[in-house]
Amino acid sequence: MLAKYDLPRLTRRVILAAAAALLVAPLALAQTDPLPSWNDTAPKAAIVAFVEKVTKENSPDFVPEPERIAVFDNDGTLWVEHPMYVQLAFALDRVKAEAPSHPEWKDTQPFKAVLENDMKAVGASGEKGLMELILATHGGMTSDEFQKIASDWIATARDPKFKKPYTELVYQPMLELLSYLRANGFKTFIVSGGGIEFVRPWAEKVYGVPPEQVVGSSIKTQFEMRDGTPTLFRLPQVNFIDDKAGKPVGINAHIGRRPIAAFGNSDGDLEMLQWTTMTGGSVRFGMLIHHTDAEREYAYDRDTEFGRLDKALDAAALNQWTVVDMKADWKQIFPEK
Repeated sequence: MLAKYDLPRLTRRVILAAAAALLVAPLALAQTDPLPSWNDTAPKAAIVAFVEKVTKENSPDFVPEPERIAVFDNDGTLWVEHPMYVQLAFALDRVKAEAPSHPEWKDTQPFKAVLENDMKAVGASGEKGLMELILATHGGMTSDEFQKIASDWIATARDPKFKKPYTELVYQPMLELLSYLRANGFKTFIVSGGGIEFVRPWAEKVYGVPPEQVVGSSIKTQFEMRDGTPTLFRLPQVNFIDDKAGKPVGINAHIGRRPIAAFGNSDGDLEMLQWTTMTGGSVRFGMLIHHTDAEREYAYDRDTEFGRLDKALDAAALNQWTVVDMKADWKQIFPEK
């Protein structure tokens, strides 16, 4: 039987214990859901099941940490790619900024179309015309100069639809996925069809992916001594296109390990997903982001110039890749600011 003077002490202990439980409960609840912006649908379950399989020691599907490589496309997978690729918007702005130094552009396509804001004519110039724009605006300067120009632009440019910086138009569910994978011993890489030096300056701040873990297209660069200073000078010539069949080549050259997980959204990612998943050995995971939400973002797949999802969508069913329906599977699209 407790003495009277023991009751206050016991009461205090009960109150403190209850208060501690109330404080810990929300934290424990939060920790049980590493992907809070994902609805509780099949894609979320597939992600969690895959991670649990490859990280559970003494299981037949366990993958050692050095081999836990996950690769992500950028445009349309981690951030917006409509109404045009962000790097193309950058190139168009650079044409206008550089036009006073190139009077010949007024009568030369596709530069003339850019200066006249004739996007139909720009599109009609095709891949060849777009490459001319990229090379003219991305070469002829040092790597440091280009990095500053690109960084200044990305800090001030605004998306025409959402009126926000492009770096705020990244997908919150994918940011959570990147963090979830890293928390479980994965090394995450960006494998983009966009320019490697266009993405590197801001990828770590936005995605948590350091520059050495960015793979992308590149133009030729050469070492030069300029006024006694060693520099890397960017030439207006293509070096490597990290798109479609180029993506597995880029992964092999830059990473040196075959990924066990790949995330994309378009036919440009088809070969990357094939390279990652269609092989023996450990459990593998492929995912496609299907843009189905016209209200919160955009809806497109087979009939679009940017991010066409056609062959890869058909291949997903054959290869058992997970397809994310943005409208149905994501609670929110962009981070809340």
